[in-house]
Amino acid sequence: MRRPDHVVIEAAGVGYRLAVSSETLRSVPAAGQQTFLHAETISRDDSLLLYGFSSEEERDLFNMLIGVSGIGPKVAIAALSGGPHRELTRAIVAGDAKRFQAVPGIGKRTAERIILELKDKVAIVAEEAGETAAPAANDARSLARDGLINLGYAPLEAEQLLDGVGEGDDPQELIGAALKRAAASGRGE
Repeated sequence: MRRPDHVVIEAAGVGYRLAVSSETLRSVPAAGQQTFLHAETISRDDSLLLYGFSSEEERDLFNMLIGVSGIGPKVAIAALSGGPHRELTRAIVAGDAKRFQAVPGIGKRTAERIILELKDKVAIVAEEAGETAAPAANDARSLARDGLINLGYAPLEAEQLLDGVGEGDDPQELIGAALKRAAASGRGE
């Protein structure tokens, strides 16, 4: 069963409710089909909470995020909903605090704390995986997002508009495509 913030996975006749990011939710098939999620259990005094992830890398980033002072599991899931884990990793390495400020529950100080505490850890993980830290397309996207924010769009709305336009090397082209998308959906008024 799929809901906007969780899924219920049946294993050996028992249903387990796992809170998931929107990125993981996209990878979960319709009810009745098989799937595999990496799970993380958080034990509290009064409850056991389960979180599900489509990849080990996403789960690892979740664990890093909840290790940051002021970031709980719900906020970490919200941060992971902001884009694929690779993009979030690149944002951390690039020092892009605005990417995290777009997440409900994360202000400027908390976003800066995420960058400060995780930058080195994430860079090491990215190097071990053979990934580059911050490609040029990510820089163009960051500049385009900042441009949309300067035009009056909320940070999360700017991210959503850019998610629909793909990748590019020119921030102006990305902004133009995002504005066309906003106008087509009625958000540009």
